[in-house]
Amino acid sequence: MDHAARRPNLIMIMSDDHAAHAIGSYGSRINRTPHLDRIAAAGMRFDNCFCTNAICTPSRAAILTGEYSHVNGVRTLFDTLDNTRPQLQKDLRKAGYQTALVGKWHLGHTPENEPAGFDYWRVLPGQGDYHDPELIGPDGAQRHPGYVTDIITDLSLGWLDRRDPTKPFLMMINHKAPHRPWDPDTKHATLYDDVDIPEPEMFADDHDGRAAVLAGVKMSMADLTERDLKQPVPHGLSAEEERSWRYQRYIKDYLRCIASVDRNVGRVLDWVEEQGLTDETVIIYTSDQGFFLGDHGWYDKRLTYEESLRMPLLVSYPPLITPGSVCTDLVTNLDFAPTLLDLAGAPLPERLQGYSLTDSLAGRPPAEPQTCVYHRYWEHLSEPHAVPAQLGVRTERYKLICYLEPAPGGTGYQASEFELYDLDLDAAELVNLYNAPEYAAVAQDLIGQLRQRQLEVDDRDLVAGLP
Repeated sequence: MDHAARRPNLIMIMSDDHAAHAIGSYGSRINRTPHLDRIAAAGMRFDNCFCTNAICTPSRAAILTGEYSHVNGVRTLFDTLDNTRPQLQKDLRKAGYQTALVGKWHLGHTPENEPAGFDYWRVLPGQGDYHDPELIGPDGAQRHPGYVTDIITDLSLGWLDRRDPTKPFLMMINHKAPHRPWDPDTKHATLYDDVDIPEPEMFADDHDGRAAVLAGVKMSMADLTERDLKQPVPHGLSAEEERSWRYQRYIKDYLRCIASVDRNVGRVLDWVEEQGLTDETVIIYTSDQGFFLGDHGWYDKRLTYEESLRMPLLVSYPPLITPGSVCTDLVTNLDFAPTLLDLAGAPLPERLQGYSLTDSLAGRPPAEPQTCVYHRYWEHLSEPHAVPAQLGVRTERYKLICYLEPAPGGTGYQASEFELYDLDLDAAELVNLYNAPEYAAVAQDLIGQLRQRQLEVDDRDLVAGLP
């Protein structure tokens, strides 16, 4: 293939908790992202990219390994990635690529799970700090004065300048922002001070008709802390006024953090252009999952609703991709590793559970179109958000969510409550149709697809418990 013969450079920029609907090219009504939009204008926007486990650590492990959480062993935030496992960067290194990682790792920091397969790495310990962050490398820890998004970009560009120009490279730039507690830099500290950010249409969603377990979820505006809001709540506000005040405090800082990410993405794009590498470099922008921006009254992620499940995915590579193109195929974060390996002309290991997206990038129908996305969130009622364990499937039109509860005798989990949404008629997922008689056949078909997907990916512990 032409792109494989070229052995393109690979730059993958991943932010943390960046919702697709807070990107201009995805139609954001609340902010502008001119540099991210440059990637979309030069390449392809994926409208239906979903994560397979909507939480940071497991999603990052899935991207590196190309495997589901139950296979790579990283099911929850509390798990670590065994660094002896095969991973994307190791495969690319074997294929002759230089490899580097800067920024958030979040997969463990012992010798057994620190980054492996990278020629250069500098990562934040845990979540890391927004200001004057410490970064860890093979030679120990060093504190860097300044703002974390700028520093991650500085170190990344520094390695790119020092690399061997005769070899292709993989550069993974993993930003902390816009993760909670949303501390902006001084350049953007007053951005949006003079405006009110529009509240989402389902901001006042009361979750009527949805699973009863959602009543205990702690992701509402009322659950934002004084640390999140940066100041105490003013006295004398009505309940509705306080909710709106909290939303404005939260969303403005969130968007300010994104403004810094966008500016630094622009620095990387400018470097590629200045080096004359535009036609030789695949540039990817994504996030580890989506995020609620007041949608359904929530912040955070974890749930199987669209805002949490959907990941932004923007890809540019002029020799292959038509500028300004849009892909509506169903894809997942498991597809990132096989896609990059395929673009690099490297062999695709049998372990990979995702698919190469090179056909989609070229504007061709995929050889193996995905008709159903499988999602499973493993943490059950963990603090501070108390989100139940769940699994489900999403097709082009429908979504089935199965909430879980501990099985009797402490032997795993069993199905508890179900939700079903017709996304063609209810894109906001407000009307649960699981018990609607006219959707009985659809419900049974989706349960069958859920059971089949579990068998296909060898996640079998709940197959017998489905109705």
